[in-house]
Amino acid sequence: MKRVLLITALGLALLAGGCGEKQESVSGAASSVQQLTLMLDWFPNADHAGIYQSLAQGDFAKAGLKVHVQVPSDPAAPLRLLAAGKVDAAISYEPELLLARNQGQALVSVAAIVQKPLTSIVSVGSKHITTPAQLRGKRVGNAGISYQHAYLTTILARAGVPASSVKEINVGADLVPAMLSGRVDATLGAFWNYEAIQLAMLKKHPNVIHMEQVGVPAYDELIVVVRKNTIVNHPDVVRRLVQALARGYEAVRNNPPAAVANLVHASPGLDPKLQLASVRATLPVFFPSDAANPWGWQDPKQWAAYGQWMLKEHLISSPNAVLDASTNELLAGQGLR
Repeated sequence: MKRVLLITALGLALLAGGCGEKQESVSGAASSVQQLTLMLDWFPNADHAGIYQSLAQGDFAKAGLKVHVQVPSDPAAPLRLLAAGKVDAAISYEPELLLARNQGQALVSVAAIVQKPLTSIVSVGSKHITTPAQLRGKRVGNAGISYQHAYLTTILARAGVPASSVKEINVGADLVPAMLSGRVDATLGAFWNYEAIQLAMLKKHPNVIHMEQVGVPAYDELIVVVRKNTIVNHPDVVRRLVQALARGYEAVRNNPPAAVANLVHASPGLDPKLQLASVRATLPVFFPSDAANPWGWQDPKQWAAYGQWMLKEHLISSPNAVLDASTNELLAGQGLR
């Protein structure tokens, strides 16, 4: 975690490819392997399957990188440590990046791992909550995150439900226990590809309301973030990192059980059945909806719209937090003109 990025500039070999798209070699010389620390957003899980697949099948090594994956003590740590130069890259969330940039941290997203919001309103089937209107008079748990509160108020306003008629309860990370115990009727913060699947495996027949379908602008849930000066000074290293990750996630798509086996091998406490179900559910959003775009693609219009929503909701105050917060220039076939 304390390792500082030490990089020597390496040239990129560009090869002509089919269909007019430029292909690249992202292999690094064996004698100049670069050490790189990558901090996850939270404990290893299905969302990170491509990272562990890249490690297992040697994609990072082939790109001249030795990647050390770090697990944070809490989800707020990765961007803070990245900005302080304690790690070289971090997995985070689009709203968290914009909050960090609003505080003056010179950080940029260089690839989207998950292309859609995973955060959802989740409830067990017996609560019969299938629309925002049915939240009236209900108790809704969340993790105490400012933008989750804003999600709820936005959703309720669109549905014509008075915010005063809904009781919000901070349940921290205990989203599933809070639902199972009856402490809350629903949670806003559970992921449709994880906690909802856990509930389904427990035969609780969960209902899921997706954020982007009920008034919250779409955003990239999981992203790869680096310092701006790393992009400026060492774009080749960032390019090799994200393109090695692309190979890992492509391998996940081709063989989910093998990828989950590698994930569980690296983190033995995980439930293989849950991880496999989660990976399979997430596969469509590991990749852009437009197949013409490379893995990691970030829609500039989507980022702008979400940033404007954060400004409107007073979650951030500076338009500069949104400007150039993400780039596609380091993805395969991009930035090579």
